[in-house]
Amino acid sequence: MFIDIHVHVTPTKTTTRPNGSTYTTPEELIATLDREGIQKAVLLPMPIPEGNHRCVSSEDVIEIAAQHPDRFIPFCNVDPRQISNSPDTNFMPHLEYYKSAGCKGVGEMTANLAFDDPLVENLFKQVEAVGLPLLFHIGPQFGGCYGLVDSFGLPKLEGAMRKFPKLVFIGHSQPFWSHISADVTNETWGGYPKGKVIPGRVVELMRKYPTLYGDMSAGSGFNAVSRDPEFGYQFMEEFQDRLLFGTDICYPNQDTPLPTYLRKAGDEGRISHQAFEKISWQNANTLLGLGL
Repeated sequence: MFIDIHVHVTPTKTTTRPNGSTYTTPEELIATLDREGIQKAVLLPMPIPEGNHRCVSSEDVIEIAAQHPDRFIPFCNVDPRQISNSPDTNFMPHLEYYKSAGCKGVGEMTANLAFDDPLVENLFKQVEAVGLPLLFHIGPQFGGCYGLVDSFGLPKLEGAMRKFPKLVFIGHSQPFWSHISADVTNETWGGYPKGKVIPGRVVELMRKYPTLYGDMSAGSGFNAVSRDPEFGYQFMEEFQDRLLFGTDICYPNQDTPLPTYLRKAGDEGRISHQAFEKISWQNANTLLGLGL
């Protein structure tokens, strides 16, 4: 079984993305999941302006998941600037409502604000209180990108984990996964560095903070575990309890190399059967309380 921690969907076809594609409809997404042998997937809403080509609300995702309960798991999403654009905004009624409606987490957090911005910390505090995990995208700068902004070396992410020790953070994006190797630079941390991995900051943070999980989706997650296969297998074994399979499917017929890579690693004994099962579905099942 595969449970995908990271996919996107649109209720209806509207505007195109820069590459000319449109976000997947539920039917197109199910066809792609079937092609890849993925049984269930987490739908991530896109209500935050940054990185958003088509606004998809938490309510949209809840409704789509309710129409396909055997395939989709809803997350909710809240912009830290929402309602009153204040560090005192009360998000609890909204988070509690979304949780009661079946949402299993918050994300993808793409607001282009610093990890330690008072608006962001206000939201972190309340997501921690309601007991949901938070999936984030890191942006390397303010403007010209999307995602919570950190500095090279991820000091603000570590600060957030210290300040909110019960909040589960699910890491994603190029600036996060490029830090898997100690040879990452200011020039490469926003991309897909290649070559042998010298265990770096992500490894350090995952060893230090049990609340940090890794979202293996997209080119960034796949690159992290495949650029140096021997390291990648060891990394998956060491963190088999906190790595989450994902694809980041956004558009129809998208290439998704991770399922094949993981299956081959398991079939050839590169990773243990136990690690394969945990990464492919059991960790998501446990973290999200799916009861499968």
